[in-house]
Amino acid sequence: MCWKGGGCAQRKEEGGQAGKSRNQKGKNANMGAELLLPKNAQTQTQTQTHQNSPLILGLQPSALIDHVAKVDWSLLAQIPGEPGGSIPVAIEELGHILNQVKTHTLSSPPDPSLMRTMAGGSVANTIRGLSAGFGITCGILGACGDDEQGSLFVSNMSSSGVNLSTLRMKKGPTGQCVCLVDALANRTMRPCLSSAVRIQAEELTKEDFKGVKWLVMRYGIYNLEIIHAAIRMAKQEGVFVSLDLASFEMVRNFKLPLIELLESGDIDLCFANEDEARELLRDDDENAGPEAALDFLAKHCRWAVVTLGSNGCLAKCGREMVRVPAIGEAKATDATGAGDLFAGGFLYGLVKGLSLEECCRVGTCSGGSVIRSLGGEVTPENWQWMYKQMQIKGLPVPALLRQ
Repeated sequence: MCWKGGGCAQRKEEGGQAGKSRNQKGKNANMGAELLLPKNAQTQTQTQTHQNSPLILGLQPSALIDHVAKVDWSLLAQIPGEPGGSIPVAIEELGHILNQVKTHTLSSPPDPSLMRTMAGGSVANTIRGLSAGFGITCGILGACGDDEQGSLFVSNMSSSGVNLSTLRMKKGPTGQCVCLVDALANRTMRPCLSSAVRIQAEELTKEDFKGVKWLVMRYGIYNLEIIHAAIRMAKQEGVFVSLDLASFEMVRNFKLPLIELLESGDIDLCFANEDEARELLRDDDENAGPEAALDFLAKHCRWAVVTLGSNGCLAKCGREMVRVPAIGEAKATDATGAGDLFAGGFLYGLVKGLSLEECCRVGTCSGGSVIRSLGGEVTPENWQWMYKQMQIKGLPVPALLRQ
């Protein structure tokens, strides 16, 4: 199934123009995807132009639901893998961890506020933040299952104004992820995607990218085929491509395909956190720091950014390099989504034509807003906090959301 609209506003200031109508796909037994629209609405939708196409489109092949919980260290010691990273688990292990969470939350008796369930995934976090907090028209390209988790993903994203016209619904389960947050606000991710429905490379069409300015992606070895297909179509439509390096495990274990992707010259903007940056060059120089990684990324990408947590970020474009500190006023409750929301703020700055330093400053404001509460979705109160920080720093606050 495909959703149309999703509460997406007309982007007058973003220069949307009328173009050819978006072709709708009917039922396809091979792909298992169907149109959700009633028949009497399909004709009208087919005649609509691309003036409502999202300015920024996020590729997340599998929709994901995040279960975010504050837990003590004893649970982190019991689950496989290093704390702080992201390692896939089977559905049985996911269920086991969720059961264990009930007895390891940082509250006695258990406090319901210490666990939240919401639409998740790095790309979804970025797209939702851009739409809900910055008023940028955004869409999500991927697939979700016809289950309770799929319905939750659709409800959460559409309520944030995300255009769901390129989200397919398929028969099968929606992906899930447990996000375990310790007392220091560090998070450990355990996603379960092995049986989750996903969009395939052959399902992409040029129509998915019509009218889009930016394509936002996250590196993943299991999504490499669709990543290459999406980049190929995006470039044919003149779309800029942004890539997040995902996790230090992904960089460490699947470095060669990543290097080839970066050296292709098709990635315009690349985000890496400090751990990912160090992994990127570890084979060549075990002591290589974030500055060296930034230089490497900047050789292949127009914009390169390395986030440094509480130490802010580094960014480079051509010969210009800036270092911007983090916002000291941000009280960290949970680091989940910090890099995702930083990316959203940085992209907002690029869309609005801000300088490299200003893009970073917006990113630190948005990244600082999400860590003030549990999960990768910014609360209304924390959006207001972000707008205040932007005003203090002389940054342009989103006009539609200014209060």
